[in-house]
Amino acid sequence: MSVLSSIFLGLVQGVAEFLPISSSGHLSLFQNFFGLVSAEGSLFFDVLLHLGTLIAVFVYYWKDIVALVKEFFHLIACVFSREKRRQMKRLPPNGRLILMIIVATLPLFVILPIKDKVEGLYGNTIFVGCALAVTGCILFFSDRMARGKKGPKSATMLDALLVGVGQAVAVVPGLSRSGTTISAGMMRGFHRRFAVRFSFLLSIPAVLGANILSIGEAVREGIDVSLLPAYIVGTLVAAVSGYFAIRLVNLLADKGKFGNFAYYCWGIGAAAVVASLIFR
Repeated sequence: MSVLSSIFLGLVQGVAEFLPISSSGHLSLFQNFFGLVSAEGSLFFDVLLHLGTLIAVFVYYWKDIVALVKEFFHLIACVFSREKRRQMKRLPPNGRLILMIIVATLPLFVILPIKDKVEGLYGNTIFVGCALAVTGCILFFSDRMARGKKGPKSATMLDALLVGVGQAVAVVPGLSRSGTTISAGMMRGFHRRFAVRFSFLLSIPAVLGANILSIGEAVREGIDVSLLPAYIVGTLVAAVSGYFAIRLVNLLADKGKFGNFAYYCWGIGAAAVVASLIFR
């Protein structure tokens, strides 16, 4: 793997992870049509690319994350302190948000038993192309819904659970995790900015969990030390491009132009299906 390839793949991961166009779908297409991620040690590189996008979330939402961590430890203290429990009449917004993230993460555990079958879909470019088309439909209709007003104070745990179901379904290559979760939030009446914020904060446990499950396998697969410079460059590119992609998604969702990505997903999905049939 060259440094140029790592830059390209880092850019694809950073942009497609947060823009609602499916990073898994794009990486699958690039792998199958161009062989760009078939190098030895690619699983380790994949883990690093996801680490880069995780860094982007931490940098962009660092104030939220710090506040949530503080609130988390405060809630733990309340569990062991009767006096603090009496003082806290109801969960504060950050406390509710923490609980919502936990509830929304639970559906991912249902996917674990079929993880290998889902990963097997990465080689089916016709399926990936169709899934990208479905992503386009989700985005197209979500932007045409009435603007919701729900935030951490008014959103329910059922809302969070249904967004989490969307995240679990979006492990399928070609379905956008961000697009599905943000759209699910909008459908449940979330304010557009809160839908984006919740989606990206929800990605933290999902990406961390996926990396923890993959790191052991990546080490067993082998790490080519000579490729470390390319790996590092790709990770940094994923982090930087991911940060600006988050900014762009927030801007477009707030302006009601989130659905514009639907046309891109339809185009790429159709091209993938046609190319699969021609070059099969």
